[in-house]
Amino acid sequence: MRAIGARAITYTVVALLAAAAFVFTPPIHGRQLTPAVSVVTHPAVPDTVRVVDTLRAGETLSQLFARAGVAPTIAASALRAAPFVDERRVMAGTVVTVKHVATDSTGPTEIALQPAIDHIVHVRRTGDQWSAQDEKLPWTSDTIVVSGTIHTNLYAAMDAGAPTLPKHAREELAWALADILDYRVDMSRDLQDGDTFRALFERQTGPEGVMRIGRVMATTFVLSRDTTEAVWFTGGQSKDGYYDKSGKSLRNAFLRAPLEFRRISSVFGMRKHPILGVWRQHKGTDYVAAQGTPVRAIGDAVVIFAGQKHGYGNVLDLRHRNGYVTRYGHLLRFGSGIHVGARVEQGRTIAYVGMTGLATAPHLHFEVLVNGVQRDPRVALKSTGGEPLMAADRPAFEAVRERCLAAMQSKDLALK
Repeated sequence: MRAIGARAITYTVVALLAAAAFVFTPPIHGRQLTPAVSVVTHPAVPDTVRVVDTLRAGETLSQLFARAGVAPTIAASALRAAPFVDERRVMAGTVVTVKHVATDSTGPTEIALQPAIDHIVHVRRTGDQWSAQDEKLPWTSDTIVVSGTIHTNLYAAMDAGAPTLPKHAREELAWALADILDYRVDMSRDLQDGDTFRALFERQTGPEGVMRIGRVMATTFVLSRDTTEAVWFTGGQSKDGYYDKSGKSLRNAFLRAPLEFRRISSVFGMRKHPILGVWRQHKGTDYVAAQGTPVRAIGDAVVIFAGQKHGYGNVLDLRHRNGYVTRYGHLLRFGSGIHVGARVEQGRTIAYVGMTGLATAPHLHFEVLVNGVQRDPRVALKSTGGEPLMAADRPAFEAVRERCLAAMQSKDLALK
């Protein structure tokens, strides 16, 4: 009993020292973590103590184990029993739980690593032998409908239309819709006050109530009374993807914007130049974004100019297959491998947002030139769609489309 009491005192001291080491570390995505170290005594088994810790940025599991009072030889034996755990690849934010039993002086009886909210690796000791179990925690899935009306931007409309979704889930859904319609709608400038949207999507709920957005099955946007529609279709002879109401793929030759879903400071037309202070035709579109934001090629192209040019500062000109030239100005720097003659693919990072040249703040100046003349990007990049579905897939697609449209009108699926 005297030995057990001494061990209990030792564990209490370890617990107090661990509690004094509280730090905050980055959370696992979608989950709010407790401070890095906490000590919990199991109420039903008073001699059992669990030390809960979080792997910090830049440290190894061995360092964490040492902080939790696990001897190096014991830690090595436990990890050998779990060969699917690569210590070099365990990410910061991983939660590690070490269970000690006061009556067992040979070390911890269990170590659990939780690299994700739905993934736990249990390593348990029986005598001198360790065994490991890789556990995947279940997610449940349901299908729901969200709708909203645009007044300022898609984020605000999503907040108003789906207030019961967690903030991160609302953002994920907004990003997903922007990605789906990337070839048809520029969410930064094409939306007008009074436009509406509906989306049918899978909602996945995991352990501890964590939520994430699954597949968007269909969406409709009514923009200035014109309806843009996207329906997910898979399993036929055509390529898996989103198709519009006429059965054409939403993938076009050009993306609608050179930045991903960003706010625009000015649009094509007349404005007062912020430095020159005079009214003149602003032959392009300015996208406000933080310095260093990646700029993407809106279509496959060849670099025909990469350097400095007048008020543009650092500027890139790309020539596309249809003869269009797109221009990207005020750049901080060019992307890796970008030089005159280089071929780039649609979506590739070609540069980074800056404020070189005549610019008062970080932003991207974007132009589209047709036959050497600047054109309004909203008009020049407008497209009627990509490749159509194969004829054999049309009946199946129409059936899927009808089900999705009906589901989007269902009050039973509407998010409460």
